[in-house]
Amino acid sequence: MKYIEWNIDPVALRVGGFPIMYYSLLLIAGTVLSVWILKRVYKENGMPWEHLQVLVMLSITGLFLGARLGHCLLYEYEYYFAHPLEILLPIRVKTDGTVVFSGYQGMASHGGLVGWMIAMVVYSRLTGEKVLRTLDTIALVLPLAAGFIRLGNLANSEIIGVETDLPWAFIFERVDLVPRHPAQIYEALAYFFTFGVNLLLYRRLGLNRGRGVLLGNTLVLVFAARFLIEFVKERQVPFEDQMHLDVGQVLSIPFILLGVFLLVRGLTGWKNRGQ
Repeated sequence: MKYIEWNIDPVALRVGGFPIMYYSLLLIAGTVLSVWILKRVYKENGMPWEHLQVLVMLSITGLFLGARLGHCLLYEYEYYFAHPLEILLPIRVKTDGTVVFSGYQGMASHGGLVGWMIAMVVYSRLTGEKVLRTLDTIALVLPLAAGFIRLGNLANSEIIGVETDLPWAFIFERVDLVPRHPAQIYEALAYFFTFGVNLLLYRRLGLNRGRGVLLGNTLVLVFAARFLIEFVKERQVPFEDQMHLDVGQVLSIPFILLGVFLLVRGLTGWKNRGQ
């Protein structure tokens, strides 16, 4: 059977010898598109442009720090405890002491979400915006940005799936010659679908009705997809081989439950007010 052979160079171009990765370009593209959408949302709701600037800055900071710390503490604690500088710097120190640019090897979406929520609480304190309304606002576009990140993972031939003989299997030649599930594409499609549902909910409810619905929908759809897709993904670290559910699945469950609670609470409150 003919499978899809994937051997793209993760480096899109070099500027003065410095590598520009497809991952970075896709991350920037997803961020710019998300900000453009949020700019329209802010305008429609009479929210100051200055607040959006603060929101973007804090969101990026919270997502990055949360995702990076989440990966380092949950998946590779022993390594990063011995190499703390590599947590925040995109480098690797080889055994001979030489330092090489490596990019950030490892981000955890669960940690990113926690970091983002903390950042949104800070944003609400600084601007006077309601916390739940703030979370709904950014949750509207968060799956869109996450989808672009998963496409970046595809460009890097990382977060690969387990072996399969399905006709759409990918052979990630930079990893091995085994046909595998393109788990990155599965997740990207799930996230783009979630974004589409969020847009429909926003057009129906706006930001002032059914508070928590956008955030709840995002949590349920994103982490339900993550939970299911983990079954066809390679385990990230060896200790997960001894687990019935991997770390990503275990951490997804409380987020799904929180999302269900927010959805029920928001939709029930909206209907009870007759809106």
